[in-house]
Amino acid sequence: MKINIVFFGNTKYSILGAQIIHQKYPLSLVVTIPEKFVGRKKELMPSPVKIMAQNLRIPVLEADKLSEEIIKKIAKLKPDFLVVEDYGLILPQKLLDFPKFTGLNIHHSLLPKYRGPSPAPTTILNGDKISGVTIIAMSGEVDAGDILAQESYTLMPAETTETLLTKLNTLGGELLTKVIDQFLNNTISAIKQDSSQASFTSLIKKQDGYFNIENPPSKEVLDRMIRAYYPWPNVWTLFRQGSRGQAKIIKFYPDGMVQMEGKSKVKLPDFLNGYPNFPIREF
Repeated sequence: MKINIVFFGNTKYSILGAQIIHQKYPLSLVVTIPEKFVGRKKELMPSPVKIMAQNLRIPVLEADKLSEEIIKKIAKLKPDFLVVEDYGLILPQKLLDFPKFTGLNIHHSLLPKYRGPSPAPTTILNGDKISGVTIIAMSGEVDAGDILAQESYTLMPAETTETLLTKLNTLGGELLTKVIDQFLNNTISAIKQDSSQASFTSLIKKQDGYFNIENPPSKEVLDRMIRAYYPWPNVWTLFRQGSRGQAKIIKFYPDGMVQMEGKSKVKLPDFLNGYPNFPIREF
């Protein structure tokens, strides 16, 4: 059965679900962010989702905001479903009214727990052992739509945001195809969220990864931070070698790796050989 699916995504994690969905239900259009300049050399970097779509010969629509013009272009497709995965922009109600069936969102938590933009790092920061993915019918309120499917996932001891998002987006793509099956077979059922049980997450900022070297977190908390803030913004602090030395940025990575500003990553024991007065002895 030919159906029209418009997919919204921006990150490398979006690709995982998109490819799974496309294998069973070919995507009619991919909406992603425009190319942007990154790095010191200001190199033009296209969205990884755009690259994927071009490789699969899926039409691409680039937009940094969902303007009236963009909405009209999407409406012309007469979509059966809108699918949102790691997109970052809120779909206006006018757009949500277009699909024949509904707008579907792949969310990286067991809703109503951890609504908002950062469920995966929040899961790790809080030391949760269980996470999961939820497929919801999108509504005007962010992450508050009816639950159509859920699947739990047990975190690995060394789970990072990168590995967690990789797993949850893969599970999400698989689960979403089953939800589409149920819509097409008229067997779908929905569960309203209990908003009284909802918890919320905030957008991660670069400053969230900072800690004061004079008052460092405990080993357990630092470990959670390092895994939660990988691959971005990473955990970092400022360290001054000697009373007159210039403060340098020190970054912390999973697997016991440390990096001084302008230097290569090394294992913490090797770092301590060069800076024996560094106060962090283990993490």
